[in-house]
Amino acid sequence: MNGIFYQKLAASNIRKNGKTYFPYILTCIFTIAMYYIMKSLSLNKGLENVLGADTVAYVLKLGSNVIAIFSFIFLFYTNSFLTRKRKKEFGLLNILGMEKKHIARMIGFESLYVMIISFAGGIGLGVLLDKLMYAAISRLIKTDIPLGFYFSHKAVASTLVLFGILFFLIFINSLRMIHISKPIELLKGNNMAEKEPRAKWFIALLGAACLGTGYYIAVTIKNPMMALLLFFVAVILVVIGTYLIFTAGSIVFLKILKKNKRYYYKTNHFISVSGMMYRMKQNAVGLANICILSTMVLVMVSSTASLIIGTNEIIRERYPYQFEISQRMGKIEDFEKLKNAVRDIADKENVRIKDETSFSDIQFQMIQDGDILRGADNYDDVTSLDNVRNIFVLTAEDYSAYTGNNAVLSDNEVILWQNSEKYKGDDFWLFDKNYRIKEVTEDFIERENVNEEICPTFGIVVKDHSVMQELYEGQKRIYGKNASEIEHIYGIDTDRDADGQISFSDAVLKNIDKYEGVSIYRFNCRETQKKDVYSLYGSFFFLGIFLGLLFTMATVLIIYYKQISEGYDDKSRFEIMQKVGMSEREVKESIHSQVLTVFFMPLILAGIHMAFAFPIVRKILVMLQLTNVKLFAVCTLCVFLAFAVIYAVIYLMTARVYYKIVKTSRK
Repeated sequence: MNGIFYQKLAASNIRKNGKTYFPYILTCIFTIAMYYIMKSLSLNKGLENVLGADTVAYVLKLGSNVIAIFSFIFLFYTNSFLTRKRKKEFGLLNILGMEKKHIARMIGFESLYVMIISFAGGIGLGVLLDKLMYAAISRLIKTDIPLGFYFSHKAVASTLVLFGILFFLIFINSLRMIHISKPIELLKGNNMAEKEPRAKWFIALLGAACLGTGYYIAVTIKNPMMALLLFFVAVILVVIGTYLIFTAGSIVFLKILKKNKRYYYKTNHFISVSGMMYRMKQNAVGLANICILSTMVLVMVSSTASLIIGTNEIIRERYPYQFEISQRMGKIEDFEKLKNAVRDIADKENVRIKDETSFSDIQFQMIQDGDILRGADNYDDVTSLDNVRNIFVLTAEDYSAYTGNNAVLSDNEVILWQNSEKYKGDDFWLFDKNYRIKEVTEDFIERENVNEEICPTFGIVVKDHSVMQELYEGQKRIYGKNASEIEHIYGIDTDRDADGQISFSDAVLKNIDKYEGVSIYRFNCRETQKKDVYSLYGSFFFLGIFLGLLFTMATVLIIYYKQISEGYDDKSRFEIMQKVGMSEREVKESIHSQVLTVFFMPLILAGIHMAFAFPIVRKILVMLQLTNVKLFAVCTLCVFLAFAVIYAVIYLMTARVYYKIVKTSRK
């Protein structure tokens, strides 16, 4: 046989197996296009002049890596399905005299055609959509990016290398599956006699334990730092639990129903339980994959949507003043010079200062052990994170000026403010010195890091700067070079709009050094920082939507293949059930009930996963300054409902293919 024969045979096979091959090729094209777009955007030089460019590029690079990993897993899975469905065809060719090496050549040409079509379509589509995605991300990060065609040779090379290796490994895996099978096994394909699945109680209980442990971690976690550390532990446990529950737990549950004679020996229940038992055995891994992918879509899209929608609120909380200028460890006289210099620059720039606030503070962390506060370095165990307390110290003068309360204190007296944890003692021990709590107040100064969900905070008002200096020296002895320093903060609001604020910010930074004895430790302009925040959250949202589309596409393909597989499996079941006396309507209702139940199980379990994941994801969002629980809850509910509608539409579309296959078998 010459090479042209195998080439023609391979092309003919792809056309004849169009129902399974064309969706696979389309998936390859879209996956390649998505990888190219993400890689091209991360390398696009147009982003270099954007505020927060490093963050955007890092997130996009991370996204391209996620797509690369996912592509290997998903395309291997779908190609394995194609090979399994064609075993009978390969077996027939083998029986008719075609050796396995000839089948390998045929598969080689098929793989080559798929690769060429996928590369041409994927990179071509990626290049066409690249500019559109470029414009989309520029809009999300609230910046103007110059238009112009951009073609990334590096992105093309990376795409060709990555997916070239992937297609080669897929080809090798297909050869392996054919090589290890005997001709008779290939000929029988998926029609080999199956035994009733056994109930694997240990695996089912292990799956339940994994799910329960993952849920427990997600629900009981309190500290956002701990949530960040344990999130992936909970995810891994839930993923393992999901696979075990679908593969073993579902069989155990159906076996329990089967043992219930009153329930099982009824026509509808008998057929439904028996049919579902074999469906779960055949489709457990696919259903688990659908469930995991659906959960990933829900978590990513809902969390990133919450961030982008709540960005303005986050910025307001993080930056309570339009401008915040600070000095560290300077004299009060030098701090007054700084404020006067800023006021002078404002006059010269014709900027009217509407509101101004100035105060000095020192912040440090301690461990609370009952009514005693100790240095955090005494606790190396990560579980001590739940006992960390943020200590925020103000002078009575600054407190009185900010709140309007007239605070008069002696050297060993303090006023206490607390945002969550209630301090029950009458005295406050800090660095081996006792401070009597004169009163507990509900008024305190606004600071971006005073957030009860990140860390419970005790605000302490002391007599004057000399007492504050004592506390500084006390934490200096414990923390050494990691000790916090006293910071003098000056916050102002002006009459300028967004562009005017940025202009004034530039003027301050340009001219402040001209004033004698004036130095700045930190300078924040809300409008400038807003662009950084939008760069971060906008790129997160872009990545969430992008990966959400990718995982949804994967879900659609798995569902499509599952429906085709079940359609061919149910051909003979229709005939057998009709031969034993069931009407066509009863058969159709029975199988429809089974398919519908099995089909929507992953969505229901994904919803349960999302409900239990809500607390831990919310804690992680708190680390990104999103504290609006209602917003996240609404986004989560809306995303789930939207995904459920998409899921139902996918079912209706793929069900047509299923019933067409089954109907054909009954003619």
